[in-house]
Amino acid sequence: MARGAVALPGRGHATLRSMRFEKWHGTGNHHVVVDVDALPAAMSPARARLLCDPFTGIGADGVLVVSVDDGHPRMTVWNADGSVAENCGNGIRIVAAHLHRDGRLPEDGAVLTGQERTVVTVLDDGAVRVRMGRARFPAGDGLEALTTSTGDVVFTEVSMGNPHAVVLHQDPVHAVTDLGPEMEVAPRFPHRTNAEFVRVEDDHRLLVRVWERGVGATMACGTGACAAAAVAVSTGAVETPVEVSLAGGTLVIDVDDDLEITMTGPAEHLYTATLAHPLLERFMAAGESAV
Repeated sequence: MARGAVALPGRGHATLRSMRFEKWHGTGNHHVVVDVDALPAAMSPARARLLCDPFTGIGADGVLVVSVDDGHPRMTVWNADGSVAENCGNGIRIVAAHLHRDGRLPEDGAVLTGQERTVVTVLDDGAVRVRMGRARFPAGDGLEALTTSTGDVVFTEVSMGNPHAVVLHQDPVHAVTDLGPEMEVAPRFPHRTNAEFVRVEDDHRLLVRVWERGVGATMACGTGACAAAAVAVSTGAVETPVEVSLAGGTLVIDVDDDLEITMTGPAEHLYTATLAHPLLERFMAAGESAV
């Protein structure tokens, strides 16, 4: 039997490799982390959905696959619905801490994400500082109105390498589930969008709730916190640095005069495990199914 393979009872000589993974969270945004060499077969939409299922899988907001590309680590983000995201703010902190712990984080701190090269620093207290790049306003920095089943919603479109619609709202806690699902799939956003519902608490604090594209309402979204802070700072509603209070904790966002953004927040390793044989069998059987 090959090293790392496991025998399946009642299957004769059939073998499957084991699959080692880790579970992490960043401000409550929880992910499965797996190195590409630990995968018994290539990740696919169906396999990502299987792992993220909270009832018959591991349960997660996404799967972070870590690989190496031209000498630098790369993070590929699979959402819970099997789609692939361009970036993930909480995910990049998790991957940075994962690599740093194992001595695999490059000296320059560069991690590849989608089309971006993101620079990270693990601080002495374990928090991770991430240079998130420049917030962009694809349609200009003005407000737009989106017609929904409950009336018009005023928002600002922001790109953090992935799409966001930022809505100032007095009740973000309820708005995220009332408006988020409809905004994500609105025709205005041909590739769907993340939606942030934001209330200004004082000159340096925002309360934010996020509906994540391909996931739903989550405990936190790092790129969403950055998008919300970019809008609030650019309009003069708050001053930098900004404490963004999310359902799962607080992120500190610095926004400079050119809208270059730095995010600082935690990443916590929860456990390391391997898939049990029944789940491993279902993972292999899921194959390359489409979304």
